[in-house]
Amino acid sequence: MPKISEIIKATQGKLLKGKPDSEFLDISTDTRKLKKGELFLAIKGKNFDGHDFLKEAEKKGASALIVEKKPSFTLNIPIIIVKDTLQALGDIARYQRSKFSIPLIAITGSNGKTTTKEMLAYLLGLKYKVLKNEGTQNNQIGLPLTLLRLNGNYDVVVVELGTNHFGEIEYLTKICLPNIGIVLNIGPAHLEFFKNLKGVYKEKISLIKNLSFPHIGIINCDDPFLKQSLKEIKDKFLIGFGIRNKGDFYAENLEFKRGKVSFLINKKKFYLNTLGFFNVYNALAAIAVCRLFGFGYQDLISGLKKFKFPSQRLELKKIRGTTFIDDTYNSNPASLNESLNVFKRLDLGGRKIAILGDMLELGEKSDEFHYRVGIRILKLCDIIVGVGRFFGRFERIFKNYKLKKPVMFTCATSKEAKDLLFKKIKPKKKDLVLVKGSRLMRMEEIFR
Repeated sequence: MPKISEIIKATQGKLLKGKPDSEFLDISTDTRKLKKGELFLAIKGKNFDGHDFLKEAEKKGASALIVEKKPSFTLNIPIIIVKDTLQALGDIARYQRSKFSIPLIAITGSNGKTTTKEMLAYLLGLKYKVLKNEGTQNNQIGLPLTLLRLNGNYDVVVVELGTNHFGEIEYLTKICLPNIGIVLNIGPAHLEFFKNLKGVYKEKISLIKNLSFPHIGIINCDDPFLKQSLKEIKDKFLIGFGIRNKGDFYAENLEFKRGKVSFLINKKKFYLNTLGFFNVYNALAAIAVCRLFGFGYQDLISGLKKFKFPSQRLELKKIRGTTFIDDTYNSNPASLNESLNVFKRLDLGGRKIAILGDMLELGEKSDEFHYRVGIRILKLCDIIVGVGRFFGRFERIFKNYKLKKPVMFTCATSKEAKDLLFKKIKPKKKDLVLVKGSRLMRMEEIFR
């Protein structure tokens, strides 16, 4: 951790109280998790203000405070004042990152960021000491807090970068200074803010445009937007991966047997413990990076065969004898369609039941996206439970199509859906139940 004097240098802040040579153990932005000896940084959010908890931070043993405004009461620990505490967190993280000349790989895309990050960190971890962001700590708070854990014990850093507003990827990139950037795909996510796919592309591709030396970009050449970038971006070293188009890393002969997906690269067979073929793209990106780090194919084949995918991503579960597909981590049109591909392929001989929460942050096209995928859902399912404002309209979609009518229910919350499922529908042994929805729909509560 940097000293107080280094904090002042990184943030261009001013020391109101205390000694510049004071030290601290870590930085915390939450007094509920604050440990003795940590520096407390008072961030202002929409529904909270860290400045309201300065006394609590001192009481819990904070070693120092970073604030935007001078406290109106007496505090007996060092205080640094800055213009913007959130920006200061990024400045400190960038300062810490710049102290270590080790490779940093950053990953973005509309789908698959966390899975690819976990996969890549696992593979690189077979030979190196890897720092990664935990879970989905990929925003303006989570990423800097990850980088503040960086020290001389690590050989490489792997992070994911998330965004839902223009300029966030560029901002995060300038904090973490990535040498290698991966863009997985461009899909209809957060359209409430990006308006259309061109907006999503513009935001995601800024990772590649802002890379540090040696400027290596790894791009999905099956994605039409990203494929075009391979031709347009000339000042970076770009590597393509794909399934339909032959990039530098090309997968073929995709198969699904005995709960595993297999594929070939250069006639070498790989296995993934997943239900979804789309995870081959994530594997290709991870393989491309590992090959740059000198990994042989046999090491990668062995590593991927043992890799355990993150929970709530097409995770098979048995509950009361019934098979469930838990894909509750998040939902958007692209990821839901991939889930439906798996749902269609698996057949246990019983009913197919879908419990689907709304896809959020799709902006003015929310109705259109839900309507399109709704048609497909109606064709696949015997029973449908729509949770929320948009997926509560299957009856309206059905009226426009001459289909065999499934049994349809509407719920306001996932708790209602859970009660309906287990008390009225009562899934049987051979039934298959898919559960999916956006994070705010809390569809994981079906399993609690």
